[in-house]
Amino acid sequence: MINDGFKINESDKCVYFKCHRDACVIVCLYVDDMLIFGSHMSIIKTTKKMLCEQFDMKDLGVADFILGIKIIRDSVGIKLSQSHYIESVLRKFNQYESSPARTPYDPNSKLNKNKGEPVSQLEFSRIIGSLMYIMNCTRPDIAYAVGRLSIYTCNPNSDHWNALIRVLRYLKFTLDNALYYVSYPAVIEGYTDAIWISDSEESKSTSGYVFTSGGAAVSWKSSKQTCIARSTWSLNSYL
Repeated sequence: MINDGFKINESDKCVYFKCHRDACVIVCLYVDDMLIFGSHMSIIKTTKKMLCEQFDMKDLGVADFILGIKIIRDSVGIKLSQSHYIESVLRKFNQYESSPARTPYDPNSKLNKNKGEPVSQLEFSRIIGSLMYIMNCTRPDIAYAVGRLSIYTCNPNSDHWNALIRVLRYLKFTLDNALYYVSYPAVIEGYTDAIWISDSEESKSTSGYVFTSGGAAVSWKSSKQTCIARSTWSLNSYL
């Protein structure tokens, strides 16, 4: 890729891009799965020819499903959905028939570290792993809940399990939710917020942000802050 003039995206080492005059092409390579898209069909065909000369490849045509993400096109825009993958996760962990929940996390819940024996720790970590993949790909709405529950992966108790099952029930309620990209607005918009320490055992607040482009989220995160805020004033100053 480098020898052919491609450059590596420093934010994602799996993404390569090349621009020549008024044409640009981007290649996303994830192990043995690949996406190629560009500003002109000619540069896409040239890239395909170069890759076929170097590797044993199979051209599957216009992309409609990759890495558990369904690509749906209409006259207005493109939708990225993981409904099929989410359904498989719900069935795998026996939660497909459970009653749906309207929110992924109960703000009134007070989760603390488990000081006793863990409850189904391996199964808990498996579900967290599946949720993290869903969160990172198409579902920023569960970022806070997943980040919050990931803290207890090593030693979960029944309260942590109840909160985790709630996330799965929420995914059932929002099974068809997806990221829907259109041609407007053409600018990138960003939003950020933070919550004050909600638990007596915690010493750090949680910050979150989301950036949108074309009407849907393109980057998001929810995580604990790296510093300890001793007042709301210092919290705002940090942001």
